[in-house]
Amino acid sequence: MKLLAAFTLVFAVGSTSFAADDANSGEPIAILAFGDSLTAGYGLPAGDGFVDQLQAWLTNELGEPVQVVNGGVSGDTSTGGRSRLDWALAPIKSGKPDLVIMELGANDALRGVAPDVTRQNMDAMLGTLNERGIPTLVAGMLASPSWGPDYEASFNGIFPDLAEKYGMPLYPFFLDGVATIPELNQADGIHPTKEGVAIIIGKIGPVVKQALSR
Repeated sequence: MKLLAAFTLVFAVGSTSFAADDANSGEPIAILAFGDSLTAGYGLPAGDGFVDQLQAWLTNELGEPVQVVNGGVSGDTSTGGRSRLDWALAPIKSGKPDLVIMELGANDALRGVAPDVTRQNMDAMLGTLNERGIPTLVAGMLASPSWGPDYEASFNGIFPDLAEKYGMPLYPFFLDGVATIPELNQADGIHPTKEGVAIIIGKIGPVVKQALSR
């Protein structure tokens, strides 16, 4: 999976979620990180990827057990994610994790998938999660300006639009602070290094924590 190098940055954070019941029950907080190679930890050894670093960060911050389930599939698009969402959810607390982090869309933008298709897929997945009462954090992606202003505007608007539609918190750009910085990416210049992932965690971690605190 390759991400195009040029990105622009916007930032806005909303909030929603439920996890207080787990603190009372003693059951570990369970989060599904659902996405592509950025979630899967492409090119990194065990312990260094997004899921492992986020789990360690949250456990330390919250002072209680947290399980972050790796639902990342390298190369996945929103179409692929839509087809596997149900089975990814099923084994986690009878299909109702305390939070889903939805990180998809990078490969759609890379391949020039029509934004309407990406929007339909994301809308279907977020709609399903909303209907089931599963708190969800939308982790957005930005298209490269090289696709042209019309594509860029249409694609980049998907994530804030749908987060607002469903009242879900938004982290607008998953690679904020890491994209296009050579020393924070692997040799391919695309996928974050351990240090790059740590920066992502430092930025998105508080947003995840806020979602879990409600």
